[in-house]
Amino acid sequence: MTVARPGRVRAARLTDLAALGELSRLSAPTGSDEPERAVRSLGLPVTASHVSVFSLFRMPLGAFQPHDPLYVYEEDGRLAGLARIERESLRDEWTIVELDAIDQGSAGDIRFRMVQHLLRDGSKRGAERFHVACADRGGNVELFMQAGFARYGEENILYRDADKAWPALPSDAEKAALRIRPAAPLDALQLSRLYDAVTPRPVARLEGYRLPDWERQDRNGRVPRSSLTPILRFADIEGYVQDCPPGKAPELCAFGQVGVAKADQPHYLRVVSRPDHDPSDLIAYGLAVIGARSGDASRRRTATDHAHVHGVLTAVRTYESPLDRRLEEAGFDPVAQVSLLLKEALVRVAEPALVPAVS
Repeated sequence: MTVARPGRVRAARLTDLAALGELSRLSAPTGSDEPERAVRSLGLPVTASHVSVFSLFRMPLGAFQPHDPLYVYEEDGRLAGLARIERESLRDEWTIVELDAIDQGSAGDIRFRMVQHLLRDGSKRGAERFHVACADRGGNVELFMQAGFARYGEENILYRDADKAWPALPSDAEKAALRIRPAAPLDALQLSRLYDAVTPRPVARLEGYRLPDWERQDRNGRVPRSSLTPILRFADIEGYVQDCPPGKAPELCAFGQVGVAKADQPHYLRVVSRPDHDPSDLIAYGLAVIGARSGDASRRRTATDHAHVHGVLTAVRTYESPLDRRLEEAGFDPVAQVSLLLKEALVRVAEPALVPAVS
């Protein structure tokens, strides 16, 4: 007979901050012994040598906004679990960016109870969708599928070290010749068509982007999503498009989203490109923008400057090949693969439609 655990899940309090910081630190992998550690945590399976201080999902607690939910699991007067959520107010979607539990033979149960609690709480608050990206290890994927999440894709994570040379920012004439320009709200319809041309229909239906989502390519931009989207909160976001060559339909061949880090986070680059288009010029331009905006292109990294010069992270979904090869040609190296999972809180209702009459 299974005995119910005496612990409970509750919202975090200010008095929990010290314990939460320690719990988050204990849950971060420290090196080659990570698989044997008695800790289970979400996050990317990369080490500090690839991404500084494993900072993808190990964000400082103070960096979260007041409307971001933060839950803890308390048992016998101590904290044994932590769940952090990034709440996107414009679409009212929740992204689980950290889920930790100290494993004493019961970490799976603690994490499952925390997921169930945040799903119930999110549904009460009107959340439309719940997102999570995690490595397929430690029971992560099975945990979320038991909670009703659907696994709809995988992403390869690539990293470009800051030691590599930055491309030069092209002149206005060169940029015009490459047909690259800043994205504008009027590009929303063409961006939506570009996304639909690249993305399988079941994935597009699940992510459910609308034209207003594509119109926002500023600091509130979170479209298109990736497993790295949470770091955009700590970056200056810019979007660029590349028009198709003259003589073809007036459509977009590629879209690039750039995030220049403002804190101790890696820079971000996300590219969406038609399969028959070579996005190498747009990739190089995005890297040039990052190097120029951050000042990293004119600064050499030294032992004392390590914390101020960051590499660049990008995510490529498995169905977006051969984009990954173009990124590797630009100096990116594969470092991890994660699974994308989603749970909808809304109930889909078929719209009324005319159907053929039958006798």
